[in-house]
Amino acid sequence: MSSNPMYMEYVDDADYGEEPQPARRRSWRILGWVSIGLSVIMVATSLTAYAGYRKLNGNITHEDVDAAVGPRPKKLNKALNILLLGSDTRAGANAKYGRGLKNEAARADTTILLHLSPGGTGALGISFPRDLVVPRPSCKRKDGSRAPGSNAAMINEAFTYAGATCTIATIEAMTNIKIDHFAQVDFAGFKGIVNALGGVQICLPKDVDDREAKLHLKKGKQIVKGEDALAYVRARHGLGDGSDTSRIKRQQQFLGSVANKAMSGGVLANPIKLTSLLNAGTKSLTTDKGLTIGVMREIATSMQGMSAGKLRFVTVPYGAYAPDPNRVALAQPAANNFFAAIRSDREVKEEPKKSTSAPKVPASQVRVRVYNGTAVSGHAQRYADQLKAQGFQVVAVGTAPRAVTATQVRYGAGGDQQAATLVGVLTGASPTPQPRQGGTPAVVDLIIGPDLGPVKRKANSIPKLQGEIRANGNICKAT
Repeated sequence: MSSNPMYMEYVDDADYGEEPQPARRRSWRILGWVSIGLSVIMVATSLTAYAGYRKLNGNITHEDVDAAVGPRPKKLNKALNILLLGSDTRAGANAKYGRGLKNEAARADTTILLHLSPGGTGALGISFPRDLVVPRPSCKRKDGSRAPGSNAAMINEAFTYAGATCTIATIEAMTNIKIDHFAQVDFAGFKGIVNALGGVQICLPKDVDDREAKLHLKKGKQIVKGEDALAYVRARHGLGDGSDTSRIKRQQQFLGSVANKAMSGGVLANPIKLTSLLNAGTKSLTTDKGLTIGVMREIATSMQGMSAGKLRFVTVPYGAYAPDPNRVALAQPAANNFFAAIRSDREVKEEPKKSTSAPKVPASQVRVRVYNGTAVSGHAQRYADQLKAQGFQVVAVGTAPRAVTATQVRYGAGGDQQAATLVGVLTGASPTPQPRQGGTPAVVDLIIGPDLGPVKRKANSIPKLQGEIRANGNICKAT
């Protein structure tokens, strides 16, 4: 299987009729996760009752983004995009993590775009690989000079050349997504957030004895904090298969645990824990001038309805970079399609239309078996994934006993309305649902023919990507 989490390899189609049970820089590994931890605070917490407002605001360093970044993409809706950067500066308390790098320019080897859908309907942390080669525009430095642009540069170089504003300009040019704010943190901030939470739960499949990372842990579920937490997310050896993909998934799982704990009532309802968490989160924080404590409060208030299950972590679609096997490039057209979905995310508020027809069954209540009636390998799994993304319950994936010339939809007893809902999301084909003799009642069969087009996607939905992590997921699954 490919190590690229954005590429899906489809399992061989099962027999028709089966109904299985539902089922190069050294510092990048941590810094973006600190930013996500802070963002969880902004998303999940109201600051209105916090007495230390001025102290928190005084903790934050602000930069003027608008004065440095040139023309910006048009903002299309009320969704909020916050660029999260991790600085590997060795200044101050960070010096012990690489004294030999103390005089080097800081880098942002982790870059994450946090997309907050309107009304607390969801949040998506989008990771950009450190070795991703992209065009970099010419950027204005803090001293007024300009850093040269490049047609092919590693994305993490933008920060080194001209700071956070250059990274913003690079990502906006690449994605055409308007970035509303940015937040930048360091090593010390990570430890502060984890410790303020009282530690974060992880799950190890085996004992870890990594002398290089100074990490010595027993297998199973456990709480880590401080240096152990920092070593856990930075370790190169002794965890997973040593690949970037394995490390990214481990880090995303860790962030899920951070988010889940920060968003739990036990933390947010405790004034002492909450004060400690906010103080730790803002101590090593740099943001744009617009991201003040007051704005954070407004963001938190607007997103309070969001649960941990609505917080997802994904990686942009990427693949091999032909000129250099040690670098990666955006996978097209998947990347542009994904960015377009992010750009167009909007809160849809329409008055319900009165109808005299029978009520439509929602996709979440439709159980579907998907069978491949064509000669194209993997078709059943592809359509099953598309239906799942729209909320359908796919209970079986297999191969039809014989090829069909046109797509068919069949339903068991009492499944006529469920079949109508399924037909409503199909394109290309327009089959008339037919009753099926025997079998499971109310289950709908989709037999794919050569005429079937892609499943319709909800106007305001962002597609699910292979390998994504949810904040409330199983912490033992991706380690």
